[in-house]
Amino acid sequence: MPAKTDVVIVGAGLAGLTCALRLQSRGVSFRVLEASDAVGGRVRTDVVDGYLLDRGFQVLNPGYPMVRELVDLKALNLQRMTAGVGVRSARSEALVVVADPRREPQLIAQTMRSGKLHPASLASLARWMAPAISSEQLLSDTSGDVPRRESMDEAGFLGPLRHLVDAVLAGVLLEDDGSTSAAFTRLLVRGLVTATPGVPAEGMQALPEQLAAGLEQAVELGTEVVEVGPGTVRTAGGEQIDADLVVVATDPGTAGRLTGRETRPGKGVTTHWFAAPEAPTDLAAIVVDQRPHHGPVVNTAVMSNAAPTYAPMGRHLIQASSLLRAGHEPVSDQAVRRHVGEIYGVDITAWELVRRDDIPYALPQEPAPFLDRDAMQVDEGLIVAGDHVDTASIQGAMVSGHRAANGYLHRRLLVD
Repeated sequence: MPAKTDVVIVGAGLAGLTCALRLQSRGVSFRVLEASDAVGGRVRTDVVDGYLLDRGFQVLNPGYPMVRELVDLKALNLQRMTAGVGVRSARSEALVVVADPRREPQLIAQTMRSGKLHPASLASLARWMAPAISSEQLLSDTSGDVPRRESMDEAGFLGPLRHLVDAVLAGVLLEDDGSTSAAFTRLLVRGLVTATPGVPAEGMQALPEQLAAGLEQAVELGTEVVEVGPGTVRTAGGEQIDADLVVVATDPGTAGRLTGRETRPGKGVTTHWFAAPEAPTDLAAIVVDQRPHHGPVVNTAVMSNAAPTYAPMGRHLIQASSLLRAGHEPVSDQAVRRHVGEIYGVDITAWELVRRDDIPYALPQEPAPFLDRDAMQVDEGLIVAGDHVDTASIQGAMVSGHRAANGYLHRRLLVD
């Protein structure tokens, strides 16, 4: 006889865990089934030879509303990164620093010497960002939304500062062709200038682990789901579970396979993790290469400068991320080694490659016009959740889980 519960959640990533926490708060019975050996989905951390390696370079923005609502940031011991960027420029032998003077007053002198803050460039940046004065205004009407490159050109946003912003956004958005929605890009930039991202002292997986620890019903790890239908789930072990609602909160590929629903295309990234006896810079910031025709690294950072816990004592950990383009071969280790050495301007012969992560689907695409929320329902009693039905971010994944739970609670008249 099939087991019975109110809601079955397939996948213990941020969306699934947020959904479970919301249901728990209203006394709804649920089961969370996770195929892998730990919670987190794409937000995972491995310990390799004493180094904390997130699966792909990731940071947490403490300003996200869902994070402020559900996460104990103090318990995460968030290690703050510098609110700025290091730049490899053709005009300088040393890294140039551009930082937010409000949050990094000690870097004002270096920022002013960078040559990136010409008054005309700052004015054009302000024109481009004007629609993002408030998130409500930004999202009130996105019917006229265009790709970010087109929007920047229309605003007359040109010059060295534009080149710098393009370089930074290539690593944040995982695209270098300016194809992302301008509305989404402005929303993301607005979040970056209002809060300073960082990483938990014990790695990014500490975030989903904290969420999972708040559940009274433990996540069922190592439980692969092979079939879903409206109100029913079958596991690889042969168990059938009936429920009022099935929430498929897996990665987009698995969600598409299980439900038959077409999912939003994604963007990929390759992250190399290097161990070094000395840090190539004392910056705790993302570093980009603004020189023309250089690659493949879109950003790099000395993680142990921001979070010393990411490396054994006396050692340093450096990440270098490159775009993993659909239909193309991943970047070579040799090309990344060459480029990251050029970026920092140091000899990296002694650096050890600890691991490389090739992640074909790191973020869902966000084309114009921006659609911040896709429909979640596949059939009566079967829905999907994840950042691929919301915004491409940690915030989006958590919001989708909250939406999934609230839809059920409203149908059950358990919330106003």
